[in-house]
Amino acid sequence: MPGAQEYLTAIGQFAPLVVLIVLFYFLMIRPQRKRDKAEREMRSSIDVGDEISTIGGFIGRVVSVKDDVLVIETSSDRTKLKIYRWAIRGKEAPATETVEAPKDADKNAK
Repeated sequence: MPGAQEYLTAIGQFAPLVVLIVLFYFLMIRPQRKRDKAEREMRSSIDVGDEISTIGGFIGRVVSVKDDVLVIETSSDRTKLKIYRWAIRGKEAPATETVEAPKDADKNAK
């Protein structure tokens, strides 16, 4: 019958492995799950009228949504593309045009 000393040495051998697994979970797996959850929520919250960007680099406004397929309008000539919901990279901020003064204007004003 094994003694208490043998149990302690067995636990001592597996303790570093358990600590590494716990660290791996908190440093790698948990943050990735949080990112995946946020991405799923963003994709499921897309509605008609939202401006989105795709993983292929297209930027457009959502015209219609049907299950996992969206139709987006990509430019002023009203080009429409059908894309899958999984191909969306993110929502874009509403486009606001700002006019900046040229950098040389400060030098000429003096």
